[in-house]
Amino acid sequence: MTQDRAESALRIRIEAAKQAHNHTHPRHKANGDEERYSAANYAMSFTKGLDHDPNLGVVAKKHHFEAFRDAIDEGRIERFTARVPVPLAPEACKRRQWEAPTAGTAFDLQGPDAQAVTMPPAPALCSDELAFEMAEVYELALLRDVPLLSFDQDGGPGSAALNAAISRLNGLGYAQSGFPGRPRKTDSAGALTRQTAFRGSSPGVETGPYLSQFMWIGNDDPASIHSVADGYVRYGAQFIDQRVFYPEDGKDYMQLWEDWLTVQQGVDVNECGQCSEGQSFTGQQRFICTPRDLATYVHFDALYQAYLNACVILLGMKTPFDAGIAKLSGMRDMYDLHAPGTRLNTGGFALYGGPHILTLVTEVATRALKAVRYQKFNTHLRLRPEALAARIEKAEDLDKAFPVLCGAFGKTSKQLADTVKAVRDFNQARAGDATALLPMAFAEGSPMHPSYGAGHATVAGACVTILKAFFDTGTVLGISDEDDCTRGKPGFYHKISEPLYFMPVEKGEKLDTRRPECPLTLEGELNKLAANISIGRNMAGVHYFSDYYDSLRMGEQVAIGMLEEQALCYPTDKAVFSLPTFDGDLIRIGAR
Repeated sequence: MTQDRAESALRIRIEAAKQAHNHTHPRHKANGDEERYSAANYAMSFTKGLDHDPNLGVVAKKHHFEAFRDAIDEGRIERFTARVPVPLAPEACKRRQWEAPTAGTAFDLQGPDAQAVTMPPAPALCSDELAFEMAEVYELALLRDVPLLSFDQDGGPGSAALNAAISRLNGLGYAQSGFPGRPRKTDSAGALTRQTAFRGSSPGVETGPYLSQFMWIGNDDPASIHSVADGYVRYGAQFIDQRVFYPEDGKDYMQLWEDWLTVQQGVDVNECGQCSEGQSFTGQQRFICTPRDLATYVHFDALYQAYLNACVILLGMKTPFDAGIAKLSGMRDMYDLHAPGTRLNTGGFALYGGPHILTLVTEVATRALKAVRYQKFNTHLRLRPEALAARIEKAEDLDKAFPVLCGAFGKTSKQLADTVKAVRDFNQARAGDATALLPMAFAEGSPMHPSYGAGHATVAGACVTILKAFFDTGTVLGISDEDDCTRGKPGFYHKISEPLYFMPVEKGEKLDTRRPECPLTLEGELNKLAANISIGRNMAGVHYFSDYYDSLRMGEQVAIGMLEEQALCYPTDKAVFSLPTFDGDLIRIGAR
């Protein structure tokens, strides 16, 4: 390395550091429920893993939570073992561990600092918004075995249950006031429909099937062994099967008080005497067909798995790259834009090509996780839906025991009266006790970290933003009409002879093609992918809608920060990324 090169490398690193430093560093604000209800034994805070009152379900002793909060604020691992009292696990069982509570204090050398991005306060107790999103989680639990096909069209199995759920949601105050703050997709009259409910918030998520094509399809391979409709993603000389091992219908957990309490104590119910995966499986595979299938996918996924698969699918389809990096990637029509008819002699590969994006789409995930850990533990400490459901179950007792609540849980229960009744009837029929506890898809319930933000959703926002930056999001899904080797093949292209999409038939055994009224866009299917993975966690019972909504946008900011630094690092041909945000705005990153 010459001295000039060494000085240039130093200058770029300093410039990147200054760029990150010059961004406005936000103040982190919580909703105030932790302090507001401290006298109610921190009834609105995350306490899983601490000792709980067996009758009320809140933390047994205030100072146990306060020791937990002090350990978080100190940021040292040993404090959680030495200073935080925890209950002993029953004999032959293991305790669960809090997951990376200090990760938000770590620094990074690429992308924004973990504390340089933030999220607004979560909906507070007694707000119409919190009542609505708790109702959403309840309703999704009741719909866990309804085919996703019925979410798209009327008359399918479970349609009556789905219509009833949507009707109950439309009757709530937050829906009646137009979903202020964190809007939902609605019809022209402002109401939820089966085509808009539970779908997310970004452009395109309401178009076509509920599930993104990237959760079902594969890509072609050179040996012509598999087609897109076979659902095998070519991964080098191997294949990734999009089918999932699916669990038994109707098998839910934590519907009885003693089961719920055991889980809140931090007992690893999957490590009591014998190992299990926390779900009962059929031993068979199929394409994702139900909310329970999707909840299972997000139970066991490698966190960036869906986005790496999407990236491999798009590369295999030869999907056009973004115009702003055309010369660097060598993939946009493969011709020199300044000399029509002259084929480019260089391609991307290590620089703005396949290996570059494959690395970046996974690398951004760790930065997103550190950022969301700071929000989870250090800022919000929000209780999980399973805990709020327990507050509703014990509303009368809690409101009597803690005057500071001023009847708050009773009010929330009354707001949700119709949904809570449906849950009680469901639990009576399935578990033999009419509790208001949230039926959970997993035996262990939620992970051992607070609800807000959501790790899956933050990673979704970050990884999908990288994909949007590299690929041309204006392409549409159909049969290629391009004048190249893709002609006649299905994929995302500028020119298509006919639009199409794929969906499971025969109870998920295979994929069939359908013709949409309007073509599905790459932007819409990527937005839908981010929503599917995030809201799949809501279907499991472990997150709220706001966890998805705000985490997605924070993950987007993490990715944008990394892309800004990437754009600094190529000194000759400048790169300009253009990408649509999750709110539908277009931003451009890099020299222009």
